[in-house]
Order: sequence, then C-alpha cells, then structure tokens
Amino acid sequence: MEFFRNANIDFLGKKWYFLAFSLLFSVAGVFSMLFWHGVPLGVDFRGGTLVYVKFSHPPDDNAIHEALRKVGLTQAKIQRLGAVTNNEVLIDLDVRETSEKALDQGKVQIISALESNAPAGKLDLNNSSSLTIAGYLLEKDPLRAGTDASQRYAAAAKAIVDYRDKTRGGVLSSFDELKSATDPAVVAAVQDGFFLSDFGVYQVEIVGPQVGAQLKGQAMRAVAFSLLGMLIYLGFRFEWIYGVAAVITVFHDTLITVGAFSLANKEISLTVIAAILTLIGYSNNDTIVIFDRIRENLKLMRREKLSEIVNRSINQTLSRTILTAGLTFLTVLALYLFGGEVLHGFSFALVIGILIGTYSSIAIAAPILVAYQDWRVNRGKPVAVIAGKNKAAPSKGRVASGQ
Repeated sequence: MEFFRNANIDFLGKKWYFLAFSLLFSVAGVFSMLFWHGVPLGVDFRGGTLVYVKFSHPPDDNAIHEALRKVGLTQAKIQRLGAVTNNEVLIDLDVRETSEKALDQGKVQIISALESNAPAGKLDLNNSSSLTIAGYLLEKDPLRAGTDASQRYAAAAKAIVDYRDKTRGGVLSSFDELKSATDPAVVAAVQDGFFLSDFGVYQVEIVGPQVGAQLKGQAMRAVAFSLLGMLIYLGFRFEWIYGVAAVITVFHDTLITVGAFSLANKEISLTVIAAILTLIGYSNNDTIVIFDRIRENLKLMRREKLSEIVNRSINQTLSRTILTAGLTFLTVLALYLFGGEVLHGFSFALVIGILIGTYSSIAIAAPILVAYQDWRVNRGKPVAVIAGKNKAAPSKGRVASGQ
C-alpha cells in the first residue's frame, strides 16, 4: 500500500506556517507551566499518598471534599476511576498533608473523615483487616472454640475479608451477605461489634518526599542522557548538524508534550516519563529515515538546491511516514480510549507525542539543515556538503547545495 504516490508538496515553502504553529503551542505550554498549572507532578515525584476508595453508591465529589476539609485535608485531589458504575475514586494527598514519619496516616485520615457518622464503640467492617476481625472474634468467642480458637477465628476472619474484597468488590451492604461465607454465630457476633460504612479503602500507595525527589532527578537524567546519546550517535553516523537538528526536534516534541500535560492539568508520573522516552526514540527514528533519504539524494542530485533535495526527500518518504505513524496512532488512541485510568497518562503522552513527533520530523528537523546551509552562505563561508561521513568531496565546479 502506498499513499501520496509521486507527491510534490512544497514543505519548505510552508516553513513559516510550521514555525507559527510550533511557537503557538510551545509558548502556550510554557506560559501554562510558568503562570497557570505549573508542571503537574504526580505522587511519584512530589511524594504523598494515593488512596483508592470504592463506594456502595455513586460518590458525591463535593460531599467528599467537604468531609476531607473538616479533618484538615484541604489540598486533596479527587479523581474518578474506571466506569461510572464502578463507584470508585482516587484521593490524592500531598506530602505536606501527611507526616513524613507516618505517611500511612493519610489512609487513617480519609477513613476518619468519611466515617463521620460512625456509631460509637463499633468498628467499620468494610475497613477492618482480618487481624482486627480475628482479634475481636477471639475475645467474644461465639463458637466456644476452645483450644483451637485462634486458628478457627483467623480462618473465619479471612473468609469474611475474602468475601468482602473478592466477591463484593470491597464493600459489604448488609451483614446478611456474610451468612454464605461463615458460621451464623460468627455473623451475629460481628454484627454486635461492627457497623457497615458505605465505602471501603482497597489500596494505598505511599511515596516519601526523599524517594520522590530521587525519582524526579533520575527521570530528568534519563531524558538528558537519551538526548546526549542521540546527538553523539547522529553526529558520528551522519554529521554533527544532523545530531543538532534531531536534538532540537526532540526538545520541541518534549516541550509541547509536557506543555499539553500542563494545559490539561494532567499529572506527570513515571509512566509518563517512560512514554516521553519512547517518543524520543520514535521521533528520532522518523527523523533518521528522512535524513537518510536526504543523504542519498545529495549524492544523486549534486546540482540541485538543498531545499529542493530536502523537499524531494520528504515527499519520497511521506507514504512510509503516514503509514507507520497512522497505524501507531490508531493503536495508542485505542489505548487512550479503552486502556483505563491506570494507562491514561501514558497513552495521552503517546497520542500527543506521535502527532507532534511525526509533524516535527517533516516540519522542523529537515528545514534546520537548509537553514544551516543558508546561514553559511550568508556568512560567506564555504558551502558544506552534509551527505554523511563516507562521502567524496565535490569538485569545485559543482554546486553541492544551498545555492
């Protein structure tokens, strides 16, 4: 399959439109990072606590915010998870709202806030561990178990927790539901000492501030080293200007992608950094394909202007670029639409990055070569043939490029 057969689009003639487009989105992203949303770092980098909560009914975000404010959690962020019918939310607590010495207090604070109408003297069965339930049963001894009481009540408590978490999704609505999971005498005893809230905390993720700072530093170094490695490789494989053009292009792609996260106020997590590193490789691969065709055409079309050679090279690789980028884009778009909340940030970065990476390989990287040659001509310097390391020097009577 081939699109754009014998295409003859003047890409370089539209370079000012491309420049305006890139400036618009780059400046918008920079302004958002400086004056609006900043760089919205996820808990991986800033530290804090993520508490995953499932409700027995559709949750009210305003009511949750109000309950959290009453216990001092004024900066908590609430985000819906999965399908609406799942009744799940993610509560994000900043590290400043938790104690560095006891970061797990975030879970305790949230449970305390949401249990504001709890009956006095009773424990919440939906947020009790099997150890707590077993200790209570051992004290009440509803089965008159005798010498093997510890084992029997530990097994009964495990059965209750397994039924709650695996069968009922983490939230029990009625004590009668437990009659199929354990002995009725155990259910009666549990009903005397516990109550059922309308929510259950089923997962907690904690990142300390020191770990977050280390992860942020490592992520920045990973991006910097990848750019440096790409510059060295392209400088060795082609010419240094190719490496510079590719690094500028990738920096352009990264800036717009991060700016899109700031404009959309989406948090940047470790998975997003992984997506950005993937995009660096993807955009670089697209750029190298065009550069390689330019290098080949420089050897075949020595009397042509460099701008014409670059245009011809882009048009010759356009079908391959559209096919590759189009299929990849459809894949990551499906991942974004149907991949779930966990992959949302990762897939969003890929969707934006593939569009911008494909665009920049055509509209940014190749024109930089022409701009460099034009700059040399205007400075009165010899015209450099940028056909790669293994090339024969052109004769003086030939115009290599840019003239």
